[in-house]
Amino acid sequence: MTDTIVKAEKLSKTYKLFAEEIRAVDNVDIEIKKGEFVSLMGPSGSGKTTMLDMIGCLDSVSSGRLEILGRDVSNLPEKKLVEIRRGKIGFIFQDFSLIPSLTALENIQLTLYFAGINRDTSETVKLLERVGLGKRINHLPKQMSGGENQRVAIARSLAANPEFLLADEPTGHLDSETSQEIVNVFKQLNVEDGLTIILATHDSSLGLQTPRTIYLRDGKIDKKEKASA
Repeated sequence: MTDTIVKAEKLSKTYKLFAEEIRAVDNVDIEIKKGEFVSLMGPSGSGKTTMLDMIGCLDSVSSGRLEILGRDVSNLPEKKLVEIRRGKIGFIFQDFSLIPSLTALENIQLTLYFAGINRDTSETVKLLERVGLGKRINHLPKQMSGGENQRVAIARSLAANPEFLLADEPTGHLDSETSQEIVNVFKQLNVEDGLTIILATHDSSLGLQTPRTIYLRDGKIDKKEKASA
């Protein structure tokens, strides 16, 4: 297994808007190693989410080269991209994406079912305990706070034992105190489990807490990769 999780060379993504071509990501070079906790930081429209979508095999590459876990995914068909993102990547989104009628435990079990993974209930409970929700396993999303719902989403992202996590503005709907709690969960997973995490955020108070920060603006790297203090 390669130690390089992500390697992008002159990576670009363009969209057509009527007669205009929008370059959301513009000739970006990035390399992320196994075990890193990296933030992609920049204002709205900087290309963070587009970059994350390509890394997560959710969006195609317009030009350049993108390797995920040592495999060139630049021109892979959708079927192959699905296989990679289903088995190798954990996703965490801003809106939690939980099913309202299912408990915390059931939300995770449903994800495992669709992924074709059999796991004992006790193992799924341990995932919720890992993120501090051992007493919330039978609670519905409406019975939990925003921070607790995001913890369920984190536990769900870990269910298939992914190679790395992608978190797109995971604290966007949370207050500052709860946001810090979520970042602390990520830190714990990175330090204690060695899990590779790539976090996209516009919030510098969170982004600068990661060991490495990549600043994006107008689809380009705005600053050199910078180690935080």
